[in-house]
Amino acid sequence: MGIDIQYLLLLQELRNATGGVFDEFFNALSKFAVDILPFLPFIVFWCVDKKWGYRYIATWGIGELVNGLIKLTVCAYRPWIRSELIEPAGDSKVAATGYSFPSGHTMVSTALYGTTFVWQKDKRRWLAVVCAVLILLTGFSRNFLGVHTPQDVLVGCTESILLIFIIGIVQNRIEGNEKLIDILTVIGFVFVIIAMAYIMLKPYPMDYVDGRLLVDPQKMMNDSFKACGAFIGFLIGSYIDRHYLHYEIPVNAVELPVLTCIGGALMFAWKELFAPATIVAAFGSHWGNLTANFIMVMFAMWIWPMVIRKYCTK
Repeated sequence: MGIDIQYLLLLQELRNATGGVFDEFFNALSKFAVDILPFLPFIVFWCVDKKWGYRYIATWGIGELVNGLIKLTVCAYRPWIRSELIEPAGDSKVAATGYSFPSGHTMVSTALYGTTFVWQKDKRRWLAVVCAVLILLTGFSRNFLGVHTPQDVLVGCTESILLIFIIGIVQNRIEGNEKLIDILTVIGFVFVIIAMAYIMLKPYPMDYVDGRLLVDPQKMMNDSFKACGAFIGFLIGSYIDRHYLHYEIPVNAVELPVLTCIGGALMFAWKELFAPATIVAAFGSHWGNLTANFIMVMFAMWIWPMVIRKYCTK
């Protein structure tokens, strides 16, 4: 038995010894990281700071895509598959999609809390400290709930830290150079095409126990298709904004907070309710998820900024 599994069993004993009193807290932290936090980049883009909004969206979008590629390359099984002694807490097992390595929840939380840390460390130090603590707690929650090993969490966190650093440098160097940004946009499209071809054509482990497939690779691809759709939406949405829309935040508009809340609510409803019942149901989990996420990000970067600009008075 590996030391990573032994560590998870130790945490499992702690969960059991405390009667699961901390389970819901850590489960809520994990769910917040992937269900609510990804809307933060678009809220920043609409009403706070457009430049940082772009940085948030790029870090989140690229992070999701890269994380999915690593997952589908390594194809590491979840802890409860590696050891039948592992019993994830509550419904956390249901929410744990894809292969195990690296942790997607940790990647997303580090990408978005980490970007906030970099942005606010010299302005609102208390907020930067809160974000740092939330990164640590979210990463630990994946171990505590029994759905990820320590190495899953460590690599997911490191991956986002590197992306935050790289994207910050790139953004500062390409700012105002539309030709170079367009070249990077084309490179982004090529990367997505190669990534999709790779995940669809590569071989996957097909291990059976008592005639039952342990892990279905087709289900493991769903998150990567979502990431591809979101990233394509970002590439097209940013191109439209830079060349045609030229969205500027109406900072002093009294309608802006209300429109921002409405936009966020519409995106959440689409993601959680309408997309699964329409697009995903019609086109399947792969192409349906890709299309649904593409529509959501295009809405955020093109349609809703037009609505804000039309109905906001300065």
